[in-house]
Amino acid sequence: MEFTAGGRLELRLTAADVGKRVSVRRLTAGGAPGAKFTDTVGVLTSWNEGVLRITRRDGSEVQIPESSLVAGKVVPSAPARRRGPAASYEELARVAARAWRPVESERLGDWELRAADGFTRRANSVLPLGDPGLPLDEALARVRAWYGERGLPAYIQTATGAEGTQELLCAELEARGWVREVSAEMWVGGLAPVADGEDPGGRVTLSREPDEAWLGRYQRKGASGTALRVLTSGPSVWFATVPGEGGVPAAIGRCVVDGRWAGFAAVEVDPTLRRQGLASAVMTALARRALEEGASAAWLQVENDNGGARALYERLGFAAHHTYHHYRAPDPAADWK
Repeated sequence: MEFTAGGRLELRLTAADVGKRVSVRRLTAGGAPGAKFTDTVGVLTSWNEGVLRITRRDGSEVQIPESSLVAGKVVPSAPARRRGPAASYEELARVAARAWRPVESERLGDWELRAADGFTRRANSVLPLGDPGLPLDEALARVRAWYGERGLPAYIQTATGAEGTQELLCAELEARGWVREVSAEMWVGGLAPVADGEDPGGRVTLSREPDEAWLGRYQRKGASGTALRVLTSGPSVWFATVPGEGGVPAAIGRCVVDGRWAGFAAVEVDPTLRRQGLASAVMTALARRALEEGASAAWLQVENDNGGARALYERLGFAAHHTYHHYRAPDPAADWK
């Protein structure tokens, strides 16, 4: 990152740049002998009492004393993507929300409050795409009351790392004691390369609803009726199964087709049968069906510590688009189960 003008380091930032993506250079160790430069890129979320707070792409926050700054400037709001379909954060957030519908929802301005008897955080959290129509503290109080009435902890789903994501909201939540519990990444890629894979012997079968065998392999457990309603929600849902011994599938997967998008989830393989191409075969079969329905782009969500899944998705041409997080209200009305 170039900070110089005519050979001089320049600090071209002010408090008026809060909310913008910035790049700053600072001296470590307070400028003591042997100190080194460190660069930080992210969204400037506050500049108060001589301290800058910058949220990086992965949602982590860096606090930088103003006195340590040697250079800084505003940079483009999001780097150009090198591969994968172009998409805004809001488009992907809405597509993902339609693919995993709650049992109950209510609007609070541009926020959607979602509940599904506690089955997964995604279906039991607020999706804040815009203005809640109230001052933030009042909106958060309303959120906590709504979930409290249902015996659920209050969660808000946010995102960082792309144009239009919610670094400022994340900082506001953290300042109010909300705790970031879970983070994962949204990845996107072209659908055709996924469909070009192989399914030796045509082992994968597709159906519109998960049968008992499919549910037996599925790792997420919850209220069976509610789980089934969430799993089968979405514009066009498909379930993939690779038969296994004892009536339990060797592998399963789920795909939701929504316009140009195909969303993959619940790709699970018997631990004793991994590295045999079963996950790839499941995704190939689902991708081919999605292509037949007119989709051309794909998305999926992957946790940061799932190295096997990340390696598979990279081979299939996927790349990270943004990181999303679930923030829990302080002193929740009920423990998460």
